[in-house]
Amino acid sequence: QVQPVESGGGSVQAGGSLRLSCAASVNTDNRRCMGWFRQAPGKEREGVAAIHTGRGWIYYAGSVKGRFTISQDNAKNTVYLQMNSLKPEDTAMYYCAVDLDGCYSGTWSKEYEYHYWGQGTQVTVSS
Repeated sequence: QVQPVESGGGSVQAGGSLRLSCAASVNTDNRRCMGWFRQAPGKEREGVAAIHTGRGWIYYAGSVKGRFTISQDNAKNTVYLQMNSLKPEDTAMYYCAVDLDGCYSGTWSKEYEYHYWGQGTQVTVSS
């Protein structure tokens, strides 16, 4: 059973940084997709970033491009989301998800593509 586990959330002021981690009991050097999603209160869950662990292809939502960086450590089966220049609108519950079939430009942000989800970690950015 694959169960992603997120960590690293917290509260920061605007302009600050946080690094989220997602450990999954699945080989990240294979054809997998590890994605980060977020859901703010009253809003739909949205894709933030994803990485095709076998090919290294990376995708970002426009709202975070240039501020967030997704990376992987295959030896630890872990994916990271480095979040810099955080804004109050980045406040949300952040979820890690695993797609066993890889991810591609047209589908990486689609929730239904992902097979396993973590419980989430809260990120709060104050102004």
